[in-house]
Amino acid sequence: MRNPHDIIIRPWITEKTMDMQQQRKYVFVVDRKANKTEIKNALESIFGVKVAKVNTINVRGKVKRMGRFEGKRPDWKKAIVTLTDDSKTIEFFEAI
Repeated sequence: MRNPHDIIIRPWITEKTMDMQQQRKYVFVVDRKANKTEIKNALESIFGVKVAKVNTINVRGKVKRMGRFEGKRPDWKKAIVTLTDDSKTIEFFEAI
């Protein structure tokens, strides 16, 4: 069994994700190999909440240039987590 802190990397905080909190949706950057069940179990164990639904998106890294040199930002995975109505909120986001 994998460590839950290895699956959930960090929260993804933007203006759009802050507006999603009224709908009880939270966004996290997660491990690229993690599936929806692992993400759900990791969030429930770390934050002590009840997860209703998990949506995942694989985000491709952009190709960037610095002068004549070209590179690529890494690919990553984003998870949009919906909490149940009777679940408590995630305290980390309330401080922001």
